[in-house]
Amino acid sequence: MKKNDPYAALRYKEFNIFLIVRFALVFAWSMQFVVIEWEVYSITKDPLSLGIIGLMEVIPAVSLALFAGHIVDQKEKRNLLIKCIAGFSVISFGLFLLTWPKIVGAWSTNVVLYSIYFLVFLGGIVRSFLGPTIFSLFSLIVPKKIYPNAATWSSSVWQMGAVLGPALAGFSINWIGVHWSMCLIFGFSLIAFINLLQIPVKPILNPKIGENVFKSLREGVKFVFNTKIILGAITLDMIAVLFGGAVALLPVFAQDILHVGSQGFGILRAAPAVGALITMFTSAYFPLNKSAGMKLLGAIFGFGICIIVFGLSKYFWLSVLALFFSGMFDGISMIIRQTILQLRTPDEMRGRVASVNSMFVGSSNELGAFESGLTAKLMGTVTAVVFGGTMTLITVVTTGIISPAFRKLDLRKDIEAHEENS
Repeated sequence: MKKNDPYAALRYKEFNIFLIVRFALVFAWSMQFVVIEWEVYSITKDPLSLGIIGLMEVIPAVSLALFAGHIVDQKEKRNLLIKCIAGFSVISFGLFLLTWPKIVGAWSTNVVLYSIYFLVFLGGIVRSFLGPTIFSLFSLIVPKKIYPNAATWSSSVWQMGAVLGPALAGFSINWIGVHWSMCLIFGFSLIAFINLLQIPVKPILNPKIGENVFKSLREGVKFVFNTKIILGAITLDMIAVLFGGAVALLPVFAQDILHVGSQGFGILRAAPAVGALITMFTSAYFPLNKSAGMKLLGAIFGFGICIIVFGLSKYFWLSVLALFFSGMFDGISMIIRQTILQLRTPDEMRGRVASVNSMFVGSSNELGAFESGLTAKLMGTVTAVVFGGTMTLITVVTTGIISPAFRKLDLRKDIEAHEENS
């Protein structure tokens, strides 16, 4: 491998297949969430209903997260991911049927709405296993010495799916309607399933197969809470996502504040992911490992500023720019956090650590959606977004003051140690 080779991870065939699978999954999942947001708000015209979508997914995701991590560490990762994708495909097909006028024409609005919530709830169950499984499979596909480069490309592909999924959702709602948009989502889940079959079964690296589930869970949680850098990184990101969840209210901004319709909604939804994607590709050439702690704090502070600007904006172009730059800052945060997790997590604990991470960070997206919906109901939409951005700034400043070790975090020594052991 060349020194500082930006394409090091892409020279492994299985990793390229893994990227296709991850892109198809993220594309389908993010597009589905946007389409359902639009459909539910169109039915209810109540911002709290958008928060309920997030709550329906986060309840099972958090409740089952630790148990899912234990299962992931005990089972073979590739076949477990196949089962997760199959579950997502069934849910997508169910939503396809729920948006078909011929089927639901005789149903009441509440029955349709509650059925959608139920399928979103099932999606939360699938997601509790999906994140830890992908995180664990990643480490079995590429050598440890190129984890940082692979993490950058993996995050880039995640963001690419997050760009195209919401953008196409906005346009496809306008062009072919909600029902056929769901059909397209189902098709991408099948693409992920077919490509994953090309990756062979992987070994199970956990030496404690059959370990008592409660002992296993205690070990995973104890490791995260004893590893202060991991705990600090995921906690900081959790707070930012929790209070900076403005994207959950984008249907309200698109329909009632900026008046830009479904196409404008697609642009707003994709703007932060476009910014993050640019950051991802740039970081492949200019790594973020030096002074990683300060860069992470600065990125989340910038994210909070962008959320406040977006909340106060009355102009579509300014709103798009604010979301775009929020995505750039969020991309920096994601790369640094993923690199910390990959470098400092033992192979036999990847499922459990990823589950704790999903409880902190992944599920905070849905909790953030609920928080945004609830505060929008109580305070008004604009005030809720500005409040969230302000809380993010306060959190960053507080963390920077009370944690000098985090400010001094530098990942170059971790990378050098992995290269020596490879």
